[in-house]
Amino acid sequence: MKLLLDENLSQRIIPFIQEAYPDSSQIALAGMESASDREV
Repeated sequence: MKLLLDENLSQRIIPFIQEAYPDSSQIALAGMESASDREV
């Protein structure tokens, strides 16, 4: 399973969850900072 973290959660969390949830990312890292919930 991979996670897509909300933009309100820090990007610094990603390295800590990579082992348990590979390929996880954060909205800003995915280039979707201003995307609506529906777009996400």
